[in-house]
Amino acid sequence: MSKTIKEIMNSSPIVPVMVINNVEHAVPLAKALVKGGITVLEITLRTEAALESITRIKAEVPDAIVGAGTIINIDTLNKAIAAGAEFIVSPGTTDKMIDAAIATGVPLLPGVANPSEAMRLLEKGITEMKFFPAEAAGGIPMLKSIGAPIPQITFCPTGGVNQKNVKDYYNLPNVACVGGSWMCAANLVDSENWDEITRLSEEAIKLATS
Repeated sequence: MSKTIKEIMNSSPIVPVMVINNVEHAVPLAKALVKGGITVLEITLRTEAALESITRIKAEVPDAIVGAGTIINIDTLNKAIAAGAEFIVSPGTTDKMIDAAIATGVPLLPGVANPSEAMRLLEKGITEMKFFPAEAAGGIPMLKSIGAPIPQITFCPTGGVNQKNVKDYYNLPNVACVGGSWMCAANLVDSENWDEITRLSEEAIKLATS
């Protein structure tokens, strides 16, 4: 039985935002992250290698929960699901795309940047959302402000989250997990420095939860 988006968010305090340019890096990158304790992975559909990377990771890294990010329309939604994405993440929302996503039954983490967008999704029965771009949209003060009148919504803030502020975000009562990319930065992936990615993953979890 597949997990709900709430269960997925609660499975890992950190969700890496992964940009994969070389499909041959997909599996060793995923294994390095999982070895470091990060089990929920978001593969962004920003590169030609993204869809095949999702398929390979799902097939070869059984301990990972593999999702697709940068879902911006029905076409990318369908391609991500066909590739095997176990959940889908969008940077923003449109009624057409969100309704199509809900209809698929695949766990959905839609992006919002303000209370009005959050309330529109709440009307559709969605209570788990991505807060993006977190820092640019008001950061921790904004999440606190949204949490007061709309406490039933749980967020995954992404965008500007780093080693310095990850704990402050994660400690908010309306945050279940945080999204970041520093543990899988492009220079580390390009140089195939899997040990450092594992180390940074372990460190990221400790920074958020300690």
